[in-house]
Amino acid sequence: MSGDDRRGVSGHGGATHPAFPLAPYASHESQSRGRRHPEPAPKYRGEYQRDRDRIVHSTAFRRLVYKTQVFVNHEGDLYRTRLTHSLEVAQIGRSVSRTLGLNETLCEAICLAHDLGHTPFGHAGQDALNECLREHGGFEHNLQSLRVVDELEERYAEFPGLNLTFECREGILKHCSARNARGLGALGQRFLESRQPSLEAQLANVADEIAYNNHDVDDGLRAGLVSCRDLARVALFRRHYETVQGLYPDLQDRRVIHEVVRRMIDEVVTDLIETTRARLAEAAPADAEAVRALAHPLIGLSERIAAEHLELKRFLNEHVYRHFRVVRMTTKAQRVVRELYRAYFDDVRLLPDEHRAAAQRLEASQGVAGRARAVADYIAGMTDRYAIVEHGRLYDPAVPQGPES
Repeated sequence: MSGDDRRGVSGHGGATHPAFPLAPYASHESQSRGRRHPEPAPKYRGEYQRDRDRIVHSTAFRRLVYKTQVFVNHEGDLYRTRLTHSLEVAQIGRSVSRTLGLNETLCEAICLAHDLGHTPFGHAGQDALNECLREHGGFEHNLQSLRVVDELEERYAEFPGLNLTFECREGILKHCSARNARGLGALGQRFLESRQPSLEAQLANVADEIAYNNHDVDDGLRAGLVSCRDLARVALFRRHYETVQGLYPDLQDRRVIHEVVRRMIDEVVTDLIETTRARLAEAAPADAEAVRALAHPLIGLSERIAAEHLELKRFLNEHVYRHFRVVRMTTKAQRVVRELYRAYFDDVRLLPDEHRAAAQRLEASQGVAGRARAVADYIAGMTDRYAIVEHGRLYDPAVPQGPES
């Protein structure tokens, strides 16, 4: 039996029952597939509460405050970071979970953990690290998030990682190749069998898209990369912008933007709830396992709103993520990541003691691919500002050596 098949969960322990009753198709703790390392049930909270609390107290979660969403952390204090993004995803996930009778706490835990493995400098850092590891299995931040909670967090005496429940780990792993899935035991089985994850995991995935699409509108406007006139070419934005302009013709720009964005989110989330309710009524899954056996996810948007959301995503990709100011920063960021990787991989003596030991240990057991993975673990755990400082320590003689973070 693999570690994923062990049952280390025995219900709520001493936790009180949730204030909102769960639907039959929700993830019930009494049916959990447990933890990799069995533990006594908590006395005064549920197992998914324990997951959420461990995530919030983890080192990787704290680091998200200094990791890029779109704009590198030092570019401005008011732009979203990976931490504020994760909180916004969790807020959407909790609200929809409660309305649909899903397990709100599990969904929140998944939302809070979904970006724990993200590199510094957002997707630019991930792309650079993936390129560096091309011959050694590549790099993908979903897999790295799982690696963080399973192996890399060092907090507990009796096991590595956070020892989260199967259902939480399942939700963190949104995507996975067949090659990687084969090495993940029961957790990877659904990718090989084309099965669905829990509804809470499906919801966390959609909440992520809603959060970054709409809040990147806010940040893009704040940064001056796009204007309301530009965005008015997008149906979802235009509809609410015209409504706000008609109701409040003298409103200041910042309040106009906030009014538009919050109305956009409200419309998309309302559509998500109503569309999903209809799909649930039609499919009528008896329980969470019945959800997993379906051919398609049940959580999702209507065709019209999905098309408008995709239009907005494409607009942001073209006019915000590819704006020359963003491209300049991401180009510099990728150079930093590539040069950090090259230096550490070529000479592991440059790594701090614990990471050097990890590189030597993994190389002894996995060969050169193990050394590459240990170097990637170290770089992926860096914040934006720490990566910039560390790059200076390695390549700029004028930068003094300082204490490691």
